Amino acid sequence: MSEPLILNGVAIDDGFAEAFPMKATRLVVTAHNIEWARHAGLSATGFATSVIACGCEAGIERELGPDETPDGRPGVALLIFSMSGKELAKQIERRVGQCVLTCPTTAVFAGLPTEAGEAVALGKNLRFFGDGWQISKVLAGQRYWRVPVMDGEFVAQETTPVVKAVGGGNLLLLATGTDEALAGAEAAVAAMRKVPGVVMPFPGGVVRSGSKVGSKYASLPASTNEAFCPGLLGLAKHSELTPEIRCVLEIVIDGLTEVAVAGAMRAGMQALVERAGAAGVKRIAAGNYGGKLGPYHFHLRRILGAAT
Repeated sequence: MSEPLILNGVAIDDGFAEAFPMKATRLVVTAHNIEWARHAGLSATGFATSVIACGCEAGIERELGPDETPDGRPGVALLIFSMSGKELAKQIERRVGQCVLTCPTTAVFAGLPTEAGEAVALGKNLRFFGDGWQISKVLAGQRYWRVPVMDGEFVAQETTPVVKAVGGGNLLLLATGTDEALAGAEAAVAAMRKVPGVVMPFPGGVVRSGSKVGSKYASLPASTNEAFCPGLLGLAKHSELTPEIRCVLEIVIDGLTEVAVAGAMRAGMQALVERAGAAGVKRIAAGNYGGKLGPYHFHLRRILGAAT
């Protein structure tokens, strides 16, 4: 058993978060102003917390200034992840078609270099909404579609590249109460959102229903992680908690690269250590399944740069 590591009153587990391969793309959504770009981005990334039931995991990576977008308007960068390129292509078409095409003044572009990965349809099929009135234009070797709509036109790049990505990086925050856990999670997520190439797909970046693989019910692929449920302390066969821990929250991270996921985890842990254990988050752990779920193992102490 390793020696305890406590930094500023926060215990860091000698464990790892287990993550798995995914497919991803970045989309850039622009609009007349940032408010409408944000409306489109929030809608397009809604109901996208877990591939278990949502088909994809997605979020707003960051807001973009006019100098960072193809058409010189404010926008948002979206990251969308799925388990296969085929499913990702389906999710892109549905979400852009229902949530970006429909949103006033928006346009959509690929947010990754064309050569980064295999191209899938972005505006290629959505152009048919134009009912024959749509036209295309090629600029710098890229095709864009202009679809007439009631506020003018909807502009969409024809394709977007799909790249290999990493899903399921995570941190478990063990705290003395709900207020303390929420404050710590909010601070950690705020720090993690400054890292490029990642999103935290759950509401506010945080999930309370941490899960384990499998269930006593054969039809369920995942179920509650009883080892981290305070209400089951003394009832479950195995618990990871002590009596002072009354709330556990999890932050799940999806990233375009291993480096991005590790960087986000580091930023989150540093934010919690800076707040100190006196703020209520007493321990940082991570979810893994003995290495059986995925090939990416993010060791907490190594990422934090501390001696094990």
